[in-house]
Amino acid sequence: MTDITQILSRIEDGDHSATAQLLPLVYDELRKLAAFRMQRESPEHTLQATALVHEAYLRIVDSSHAQSWNSRGHFFGAAAEAMRRIMVERARAKQSLKAGGQRTRRELPEIETPPECDALDLIALDEALQKLAMKDARKAELVKLRFFAGLTIEDAAQIPGISTTTADTDWAYARCWLKLEMSGQ
Repeated sequence: MTDITQILSRIEDGDHSATAQLLPLVYDELRKLAAFRMQRESPEHTLQATALVHEAYLRIVDSSHAQSWNSRGHFFGAAAEAMRRIMVERARAKQSLKAGGQRTRRELPEIETPPECDALDLIALDEALQKLAMKDARKAELVKLRFFAGLTIEDAAQIPGISTTTADTDWAYARCWLKLEMSGQ
């Protein structure tokens, strides 16, 4: 049993001092996951990786909603899910009428604009992911682990207990399915 798993067990048992011991052990890894996720965001996003890590950490170790952690992978899977929800909530809030809705920002002509990057539509991805979950929950979970947590095929396959070959096949299918779903075809 790793240090992280032991601390998670103590948190589950109600030991509030264990929460303070957990953050230093997982912070760097959570920060890397968040930074990876934030790279794909549009240039206008305002959420920083550090803020994403802190928000996700607060949500997953919230003592009023005690959770049972089976393993280190289970904890990081929950962290990935928390990060996904935070990012989707932020994307929805930015698209609200109060926040400007669908208005687009225009740069002044004399200012050189950065090259365009393919910004990911998190709301469309979330909706497509929910549809995939209704169709095949295992494939949807694999997408969350790979895309939002940044896990490798091998690590992601261990959480639901499937072979690497099955995970690879599921990952290829899910990516194609989501691409078609998000393109409206």
